[in-house]
This record gives sequence, structure tokens and C-alpha cells, in this order.
Amino acid sequence: MLGSGSAGNSALVATDHCKVLIDGGLSARQLVLRLELCGVTPEQLDGVLLTHEHGDHICGLEVLCRKFNVPIYCNALTAESVRGDGGFEAHRNWQIFATGAEFSICDITVHTFPVPHDAVDPLGFVFHAGSGSLGFITDLGYVTKLITERLRQVQTLVVETNHDEKLLQKDMHRPWPVKQRIQSRHGHLSNTAAAGVIEELLPGKIERVVLGHLSRDCNTPALALSTVRASLEKCGRNDVETYCATQFEISPRFRIGETQPGAFQSTFENAFFQNGL
Repeated sequence: MLGSGSAGNSALVATDHCKVLIDGGLSARQLVLRLELCGVTPEQLDGVLLTHEHGDHICGLEVLCRKFNVPIYCNALTAESVRGDGGFEAHRNWQIFATGAEFSICDITVHTFPVPHDAVDPLGFVFHAGSGSLGFITDLGYVTKLITERLRQVQTLVVETNHDEKLLQKDMHRPWPVKQRIQSRHGHLSNTAAAGVIEELLPGKIERVVLGHLSRDCNTPALALSTVRASLEKCGRNDVETYCATQFEISPRFRIGETQPGAFQSTFENAFFQNGL
């Protein structure tokens, strides 16, 4: 995770053959800096995958993609929303797919699925590369049966732990309608809700959990981690590693599997790709 929280979100998924950014919600300068701290230059990016169009997930992309011509992978409604806000008119390298599509970028296979959030067509992802698998769900109000099934066999899960329910209720700066939106079925997962999601996946292959998208005012890493770890302990699964991504620093790098050597090319079969809109 390059950074995750209320003010901006971005993550890097990389193999020896492929470098893919998930969202670009940090400034372009910060994206470049944090990529370089990971040993990756913007020119090496094979694409940026968008979960949805909110500013804390795309604010640095216009400059980054214009300067380095990085392909943007997203569904049609998200592309329309991003382009409709202006600033992306000059960008021509769009790779549009249908929600629910499966495709490959180099040696990374991407499975997409819908998530409930107050955006035009928000997504979650499962990535497969060699023997490794990674689930990625941030910005969602609850977890559907479809999402649980998609995540059943992942080894590493990035999941939103946006708020502590008590801190949100006590927060004096958010009006009641905002609190209702956050807690709604199209809002954000609480620490307790995320812990419940993880419990559902324990019969599968899960080995590691990374908590993300924490509210600056209504959560802390300590609260999020303690809630999830207590749930794991109750289930007798202290062997599951837990980490918390933060806004201002890069999280530890996680190896989720080995990939095979050789040359790879992007494949878009059954994904209904089109370049541009």
C-alpha cells in the first residue's frame, strides 16, 4: 500500500514482469515519490486500475497519466464520471471493461466484481499471479454473498476498516446525515464489520490481512487491529498475519506467491475491451 486513509488511497501490485497501480488518490508528486521508494518508476507502470471515481482514489491520476501515458483500466460508468469532471480530456489510453470481467495484464490475472458504495459502479478485485492470490475491497457498505464467494480462496486480503462505531457516533464535526451515509449499506465498513468479513473467509486460504481506508477522525490503527485480532483469537486463528496501512507512509511489502519466468503480454479475452469511449 502506497498510502491509505481518508485523504488518499493507492496501492501497487507487482511481479517481476508487471507493475499495476490500484487507484491514484495521492498527489502525482507523492505517487511518483512513493513508487520510487518501492523501486518502481512511473514509466514502468503497466496500468492503473480504478475502484471508483471518488477524489481520494483518483486525485493524482490526471497529471501522472498525462505525463507518463499510463493506461487507465476501469469500467465504462467510472470512465464517464472521471472524464465528465474534466481534466482527463487529453488522455487517450483508456482500457474499458465490463463489470464482472476477468482479464490479464502481463502475468497478473484480474477478476472484477461489484461492491455496494455510493459511486457510479464501484469495484473490488481479486488478483492471481503464479501461486499467489490477493483480494482487494475498500469503500463498501457491506459484503454481499457474491463478494464473499469471490474472496473465498485469497491468501492475502486488503479490506476497509473505515471507522470505529463508537468514535463515529461521538464525532462532533460530522452532521447526522453524513454519519448515516457512512454507516449505510452504500457507505463504509466499520472495524467490527470488517472483522466479520474476515471470519467468513477463515475456512479458506487466508494467511494475511491488511486493513485500510481508516478514517482520520473516527478510527486509529490500534483500534482497527485490536478489533480484528480479537476476532481472530476468538476463532483460534492467531496464525493469520494482520497489518494496518496508513495515510502517510508506505506499508510493508508482501510477497503473495511466485510467478513463472518468461515473456508476457496483456490479454483481454472475454473482457469486452475498447480503447476510449
